[in-house]
Amino acid sequence: MDLEYFDGTQRCSGVLELPDEAIFPGPRPGVIAVHEAWGLGAQVQRRAKMLAELGYVALAADIFGDRHIPADPPEAFGIIGGFLEDRPRLRARAAAAVSALKAHPRCSGQIAAIGYCFGGSTVLELARSGHPDVLGVVSFHGALDTPTPAAAGKVGAKILACHGAEDPLVPHEQLNGFLSEMAAAGADCQTIAYTGAMHSFTNPQAKGELMPGIIYHAPTDERSWIAMQTFFAELFG
Repeated sequence: MDLEYFDGTQRCSGVLELPDEAIFPGPRPGVIAVHEAWGLGAQVQRRAKMLAELGYVALAADIFGDRHIPADPPEAFGIIGGFLEDRPRLRARAAAAVSALKAHPRCSGQIAAIGYCFGGSTVLELARSGHPDVLGVVSFHGALDTPTPAAAGKVGAKILACHGAEDPLVPHEQLNGFLSEMAAAGADCQTIAYTGAMHSFTNPQAKGELMPGIIYHAPTDERSWIAMQTFFAELFG
């Protein structure tokens, strides 16, 4: 179902998936799912359904606003470039989704966030911001760098970063910088680098057509999803 919420005056139209109340009664933990550069499309909506099947109240967040779907890669890269150049704006847009999910009656108030590619970068910014309502975040093949590194002692959320070890868009230097950043901040961070995996390893539609390094990798897709479930079991108890 659609869930409308606002970031200031910007209307956002997310997609909410609820767990079966007969199987998962009462309030349940909530999970924000943040889309790739292509907007709130089928890929992240599928993930929200998968999260609901695991018993979570899942909100596929609308970061672009008005559920805008870019017409082509140049438009998509322009939109995400604007957000990545203005991290406070990105953090605020993601935080609006957190507030909307927390307010839903099926949500227990325990909240995590996951994200893919651009969405992975987005949820890492949520963690860096020290958002008080976010217990943990999972980045799937997201960029790991930031112009606003986490401050020491300010990262309350636990972090799981699932990274393709052969991702040409996130080179080893960026991975090493991220690890150093997390250590300096004293963050509770798990980072898994999967050999054989490149960028977009969770998206079956990624077949290397846009660029050779953007390609699906089924074993890593499955393993990273299992890693997320283990992380959530620890996070939510």
